[in-house]
Amino acid sequence: MSQANLRAGDTVLRLDNITKRFGALVANSGVTLDLKRGEVVALLGENGAGKTTLMNILFGHYQADEGRVEVFGQTLPPGNPRAALAAGVGMVHQHFTLADNLSVLDNITLGTESLWSRGKGRAVARARIAALSSEFGLAVDPDARVGSLSVGERQRIEILKALCREARILILDEPTAVLTPQETDALFDTLRKAIALGLSIIFISHKLHEVMAIADRCVVLRHGKVVGQVDTHATDRAALAALMVGSAVALPKAETRPAGPVLMRISKVSTRAKGTATGLSDLSLDLCAGQIVGLAGVSGNGQAALADLISGLLRPDQGRIEIDGAEPAAWSPRQAVNHQIARIPEDRHKTGTISDFNLTENAVLEAYSRPPFSRHGWMNWPAAQAFAKDVIAKYDVRCQGVLQRIRLLSGGNMQKLILGRVLEPGPKIILANQPVRGLDVGAIAYVQSRLIAARDAGAAVLLISEDLDEIQSLSDVIHVISEGRLSPGFARGSKTAAELGLWMAGQGFRAGDHAA
Repeated sequence: MSQANLRAGDTVLRLDNITKRFGALVANSGVTLDLKRGEVVALLGENGAGKTTLMNILFGHYQADEGRVEVFGQTLPPGNPRAALAAGVGMVHQHFTLADNLSVLDNITLGTESLWSRGKGRAVARARIAALSSEFGLAVDPDARVGSLSVGERQRIEILKALCREARILILDEPTAVLTPQETDALFDTLRKAIALGLSIIFISHKLHEVMAIADRCVVLRHGKVVGQVDTHATDRAALAALMVGSAVALPKAETRPAGPVLMRISKVSTRAKGTATGLSDLSLDLCAGQIVGLAGVSGNGQAALADLISGLLRPDQGRIEIDGAEPAAWSPRQAVNHQIARIPEDRHKTGTISDFNLTENAVLEAYSRPPFSRHGWMNWPAAQAFAKDVIAKYDVRCQGVLQRIRLLSGGNMQKLILGRVLEPGPKIILANQPVRGLDVGAIAYVQSRLIAARDAGAAVLLISEDLDEIQSLSDVIHVISEGRLSPGFARGSKTAAELGLWMAGQGFRAGDHAA
């Protein structure tokens, strides 16, 4: 089938009876789906349902045990990413595959010698990038070093990479998981322009409101099998959530309860900015027993500095920290762990886990030097494995056992292991930094219910999230952070999303208004 002769509605991709096994685990079982020109198909399912495995088979990273992939009427050779690229398939991974030390231009052209020959040179590549940037509204500086760019800018580069390779089918795996709402809106504007020009998209996401906004059709996987297909206009978010998990899903809401004593007090703390990372400015915050404090804000406004401060990775340049009424002598990660401060980190890959460690090693990563995991300076591996098995069972971590490398888990199952590692010891203070990012609706409900249970058991919880719905439904007190400054604390229900949005944009911070 010639791409030039394709019309809207013609089939451009077909996955036929795809089955993939990893040992005893069946990741995909007889999956069949198709995609039409100019169509967006949302691929939905719980974490570990087989979505990413299926897309890795399409792109050639994995080879199916059974079935075939057909692109523009031609069967793709299995396990061959170069053949997929040549056929017009592009993939933007959930975790970007960019070299931070190279320029935007170098990242986009890397490995594309067939497109950018020496004879044509870098000037042709630069002109091509400029034309695509203008056509699709993907503004980038070709000479900027990728390591200095925001997450949203990196997303644009990944899409430009695919477009420069003349992709006509684009796989987007959790494309908005690390984007702000404004960046998501810009991404969707770009996608709609590309769709109008005939691009076909497979859109993997757990954010059902975004699925409803961008997708034409939804295909739902459960335990590796297709359990339903539905046109987006003929369904709603509740029905999609029920189809994904097999039953109706209701997100928990925390009932307001009185706060207990102050467990951690941050008083007039300031920290320096680090590169493009915003520092803290005269920030004061109390974390009380039996209370969830929600921190709202646009990404990059000091959340990372506050999280590092609480977990001992950052010391105040000015101000002080008190725990149980006393100031620690030398604030450090060890001090934080010793004071029973547990953290769910923002980035489960970079700072939450060690990819080549197994599940047991990752389960005790922040407690390996303490009993029962350490005995007279030696690791007590039976105790560590027993703890990992307990976490796997209680938190429904879908895996092949305690010795599996954690990098082989889906993002959601990785997050569940981190959650169990954090909550099972019964910490006094919990730093929950974007705890449900990239999770399916069932896993979101589970994580949120566990945070509420920890609060009810007497823990102080700091919930950092860019999702205002999550902040408003879970938090007893809400603060907004903007340019390192902290708003006063707002009781749940006292501010609308629009009013909080004004504070997020910095408009609420008049002289004397921010928390003293």
